[in-house]
Formats: sequence, structure tokens, C-alpha cells
Amino acid sequence: MASAKFPDKIIKNMRIGLISFHSFYQPGGVKRHVLGLYKEFKRRGIYSKIIAPRRNWREDYGSDVILLGTSFPITFDGSQSDFDINFNPLAIEMALKKEKFDILHFHNCGLFSSLQILERSQALNILTFHANIEKSEFLKRFPIFLYLLTKIVQWKIDGIIGVAPLNLKVFKDFKSPKAVIPNGIDLEEFNPRVPKLKSPTFLPKKGGVNILFVGRIEKRKGLIYLLKAYKILQKKLGGGWVSSNLRLIIVGEGELKEDCQKYVKENDLNEVYFEGQITGPKLPSYYNSCDIFCSPAIFGESFGLVLVEAMACGKPVVAFANEGYQQVLKGKGKQFLAKPRDYKTLAKKLEILIKNKKLRKEMGEWGLKEAKKYSWPKIADQVLNFYQLCRKYKQKKQKKSFSLDKIIKKMYTKNILNWLKWPK
Repeated sequence: MASAKFPDKIIKNMRIGLISFHSFYQPGGVKRHVLGLYKEFKRRGIYSKIIAPRRNWREDYGSDVILLGTSFPITFDGSQSDFDINFNPLAIEMALKKEKFDILHFHNCGLFSSLQILERSQALNILTFHANIEKSEFLKRFPIFLYLLTKIVQWKIDGIIGVAPLNLKVFKDFKSPKAVIPNGIDLEEFNPRVPKLKSPTFLPKKGGVNILFVGRIEKRKGLIYLLKAYKILQKKLGGGWVSSNLRLIIVGEGELKEDCQKYVKENDLNEVYFEGQITGPKLPSYYNSCDIFCSPAIFGESFGLVLVEAMACGKPVVAFANEGYQQVLKGKGKQFLAKPRDYKTLAKKLEILIKNKKLRKEMGEWGLKEAKKYSWPKIADQVLNFYQLCRKYKQKKQKKSFSLDKIIKKMYTKNILNWLKWPK
């Protein structure tokens, strides 16, 4: 992580536009990141607004969220994503003219919508890349889209942030500043002090163990593998024990929900509860009410915000060792990672924690300490320092470019004059 130093007044007094190419209509990691950064900037008195596409005409998030363009939901590499386009380019021009942003901070990159905004931008343009596209099957088949992405970035982006090192691999030829700055978390929202749920869904603390899953129910998030692991635990520990002492609580919606519910029914899995989509202040209470958090995402994770949210609530975490999760669960947390899709090992990792209350407490304390590294004040400091670095780099680059133009112009003029003086 970058060292924290207080940014200069020029950056602090600038007007910042945080641009999301993901709809705010549904929950997601990028949405939470943008909102968290916005909230921290506002807390510091830094002028900032969010620009996001509209998916539903009823959307209204207040005057600090500017809805520009239209988002169409698409399935991309086993996950839900957005295709954005602005049918009224004049709206972009009017918004940028009105707000006079000094910094436009893009979060991910929509090819068409990015072009529409960058074409009109006179600001310092920063990109935070959240997506893990290195193993994307779609981009392997259609590399033209990756080519266009790198060309857009080289054209008008002044600095790139990756939430993990893997996000920057695709921009290896980018010459301007790059940095790894992870996702942030609001420790006032996610912490062990948040009240637990008074709900019959969760087993009483004494003797009961609640396993929690939070995420979209789609291929990439791998819920089916957690259900297969739970089936092993039910068979090994005995149906009666599971019925009275172990529960699996699933928070989220998605296209594979019915398939997962069908699997539960066909395999006679006891004590599995589908809670639906939970957002807002109730979500931390779900984390605080569980005993073990499990995220079996099989690929495509750049970071693992749900892991840090659970850790911030003092909960032990079991997960698949995709590249993004390995960045979060280093050191002591590594022992509870299983190879993606290896549900048998996942079951063994869960069983260790189910049977050892002392170890659950120990891993929860470790996670709580690790989560503090990602507090929004620390992450915002790094982002503001990066703005400062990019601003200075751009100024230096422009100065060099101007000096070179001046030298070339002088040489050209001198050669013309000499040619005119050439003896006949």
C-alpha cells in the first residue's frame, strides 16, 4: 500500500466526479466502493459527486448522484454486468460544463460510454480497474475489445489504479502512473458491535454453528460448491446433528437460485435458508449473527470485499483460493483456502472450524486486525496521494511536450530562413 501523507491543498480543493459504469439499481462491489470513497471525501469536505447509468426510470439517489446514460444488464463470463450507452451526448456535455470537475475518476471502463465522456473531458482522468479479465473466455474469443480498452486508456487516462496487482497486468504498456490501492471498508458500518439479528433463522449461539454466504447466486460465485460441501458435512456429522447444531444461511439473488434450491431439495439438505437480497444496515447484522463466513467464488475475483466485511465483524473466513482472495487471505488466513471447485477440501476446512470454537475466535481476531488495514480513511489517503502524483506527472509531461514543440518550431523556422538565404 502507498504511504499516507496529507495531500496538498490544490487536490483537496478540487471538484471530483466519481464515475461508475455499473448500475446502482442492484448491489455490487463496485457500487459499494464508489459510495464508500464518496462518503469519505464528503466527510473531509472535498466536493464530489457520483455519475452512474440509469437502469430503471424510477431511480433517484439525490442531487449528489447524476444519472447519465442507460444500463442494460448482460451476462459476462459467468457474472452479471452492464452495457452502458448514452443516447443523449448533450446531457454529458451539459453535466460536465455545469460541474466543472477537476478530476474524473472512472471505475471500470465501458467502451462506448467511456469514449463519450472522455471525448468531452478536460479534467485529470483517473481509472480504477476492478475487473479481473485475465482469464476471460469472452476476451480470448474477441480480443478486439481488449485492444480497444488499452487504446482508450492510452489516449486520455492520466493514471490507473488496480484494486489488486492482477488488475494492472493488462496495462503493462501504460507509461503514466499506476498503483495498487485495494477496496475500502466502513468500519463504523461493519464491526463486532453491530447488534445481532433476533431471528429464528440463526441457531442460538450456545452449541449452534451458523455458516453464512453473501453474494450473487451465479456461476462465478460458486454457491453450488458450498452446497456440495454442506452435503458432505451433513452426511459426516449426521443428519440429526446438523438439524440441531448447524445451519447454512444464504444471502443473495441470482439466475441460479432455483437450481440451487432444487439441489437442496433433491439432496435432502437440512437447515438451509435462502434469505434473498439483503442490503443496507441489516447486512452487517447478518455477518455478526454467523459463526463462519464462506465464499466459494471460483474465478474472476479481483479482491474480495465480502471477505473483508466478514473479517471486520470478527468472523473466521473459509473460501476458494482464486487469485483475488489470495491477496486478502495471506499469512494465517491462507490455511482456510481451498482450490477452486474442490468442495471436498472446502468441507474439511469448514469442519475444522465447526468443531473448534477456540480456533474460530482466534481466526476472527486475526481477521478483525487485518480488516483495519482497509479502513476508508487509509484508502482515501492513498487515492488522494495518487491524484496528486498524476497531476504533477501530467504537468511535467505537458511542460516537456511544450518545450519540445518549441524547439522543433525554432529549428523548422531556422531551416526555412536558411533556405531562403541560400545563394542562387
